[in-house]
Amino acid sequence: MKEQSIEFTKKNQSVTYLVFSNEDASLVGYFTITIKPITVNAENFSNTMKRKIARVSELDEENGTYTLSAYLIAQLGKNFKDGANEKITGEQLLQAAIDTIKELQYMAGGMVIFLEAEDKEKLMHFYEDENGFKQFDVRETKCSDNDEIHKLVQLLKVM
Repeated sequence: MKEQSIEFTKKNQSVTYLVFSNEDASLVGYFTITIKPITVNAENFSNTMKRKIARVSELDEENGTYTLSAYLIAQLGKNFKDGANEKITGEQLLQAAIDTIKELQYMAGGMVIFLEAEDKEKLMHFYEDENGFKQFDVRETKCSDNDEIHKLVQLLKVM
């Protein structure tokens, strides 16, 4: 993961931010942000959400999908070494990523954030119920070490 983050940064594909504790300057977490195009089937979204997405996207009327550029939180993780994970909550780490995206939004525009997460009840509760993300698709990917199919839930949030 560290090597991949460095390579992506060198190629200007993404930027990884390190989060340090105010108490002792220890590394407590990290997140990676990039911009990617996404296609969203918004049929399950509210009309308000559809209108917001429509302002920054292109509608494919035939498929009923919107294509847009969005900020991707590509990685979000705590540092579990030496108990550093106890110094920050998942909520605080996600908020740090969202605050960084808000700064980027102020400078460059855009209004949609998305991320991918494993389809686990605790994660879905964290992103959807606690932080206002909405599921828009599921993506299948193969694990690099065993060729096993892995499903990732794609979620978005309009700022």
